[in-house]
Amino acid sequence: MTASTAGILALVVASASAFTTAPSNMVTRSSSVVVSPFPRTQLQVAASEAATTSIKQVPHGGGDLVDLMVQSEEEKEAAIARATVELQASPRQLCDVELIMNGGFTPLTGFMEEAVYKHVVDNMELPDGTIFGLPVVFDTNDDDLQPGTTVLLKQGDLPIATIDLTDKYLPDKAYECKKCYGTSELEHPGSLMVATERGKYYMGAKVTGLNFPIREFPCKTPAQVRAELPPGKDVVAFQCRNPVHRAHYELFTRALDDPLVEEGGVVLVHPTCGPTQADDIPGEVRYKTYEVLKEETANPRVLWEYLPYSMHMAGPREAIQHMIIRKNFGCTHFIVGRDMAGSKSSVTGEDYYGAYEAQDMAKANSERLGVKPVPSLNLVYTEEVGYTTDEDAKEKGLHIMKLSGTKFRQMLRGGEDIPEWFAFKSVVKVLRDNM
Repeated sequence: MTASTAGILALVVASASAFTTAPSNMVTRSSSVVVSPFPRTQLQVAASEAATTSIKQVPHGGGDLVDLMVQSEEEKEAAIARATVELQASPRQLCDVELIMNGGFTPLTGFMEEAVYKHVVDNMELPDGTIFGLPVVFDTNDDDLQPGTTVLLKQGDLPIATIDLTDKYLPDKAYECKKCYGTSELEHPGSLMVATERGKYYMGAKVTGLNFPIREFPCKTPAQVRAELPPGKDVVAFQCRNPVHRAHYELFTRALDDPLVEEGGVVLVHPTCGPTQADDIPGEVRYKTYEVLKEETANPRVLWEYLPYSMHMAGPREAIQHMIIRKNFGCTHFIVGRDMAGSKSSVTGEDYYGAYEAQDMAKANSERLGVKPVPSLNLVYTEEVGYTTDEDAKEKGLHIMKLSGTKFRQMLRGGEDIPEWFAFKSVVKVLRDNM
């Protein structure tokens, strides 16, 4: 079994160098790497203008949805000509810059300067009081890169954005991790990322968008998603980073029956397909499982889109970040799962967050966010009535069916039939085909 196969089996049940030719006035440096199937067109511009008026939810911060993409080839060429340094963007930087460019991080219009960064770290809000879960920063190890420089960020040969650097600072990374993740231990995947993946310096920067990154999975912009949502209806977001199994499907479809959700609402299943934990299932495999499940279920009240987001595994504060992003995509409600965006120590295996910390954080900040949290039901499968809540099953003395993660992985590896009450056949096939 390969290492990647072992990683897929282990997690299937869990809910730089520069190589392009630079213009003569441009210094080429490296930072790591992978066009949007949805290029900016007149239709996209029209969708952006209509997106904030046809649905219930307003963009985060109360203003317009941010859109930093240039609107013509002439503008694109002019922006590129201004750049004097070229960098290859890392996978995480590609996610962050895309969400800045397309408005997923509205009201941000660039990477955070030091004062904004510190305010978010300390207060979980922007200086104007707008709640914001985690800092969004541009990192570098380049001692020579200075404010006043215009950098061209690229993905291979594809120009993604220009960034006008505005300041440079040495972050207190241990403090950042302690405030944002609740710990600075390297056993936490977020702390490990900040310590070992991010560069020595952070830099503030204004962003101009040129092209969206090429990905294995299509990522529509907030404006494009908003334009496809049913007008005037509640939209319940479901965030996940692993394949969807039966219990997940039951959970997000039953969320539409919650008293908080008005009649006629829909679910937006919006998986993150960017970098997560090192041993998570690869994004392209996750994407394939979602696509086959979308086809198998064909539920008109369930919409599927994909998010180029880089996970921090930051628990409660990341739940806030997810709610902000989904608000910008037009969602009015958000399903907050048990131990959402949680993580365990790589040494002790102990959870860093309590099972309901993310739910409590979401409830406490719901009014400021303008998004209603929908609690995640604790569902179990019973012989008598199928899926029901654990409380109901115990109260009625129903026989609860269980399949451990270890047993499921053994059955998957051994080619045994997986109970359909546990997993969808189409999803199982994709997982087996990619082992």
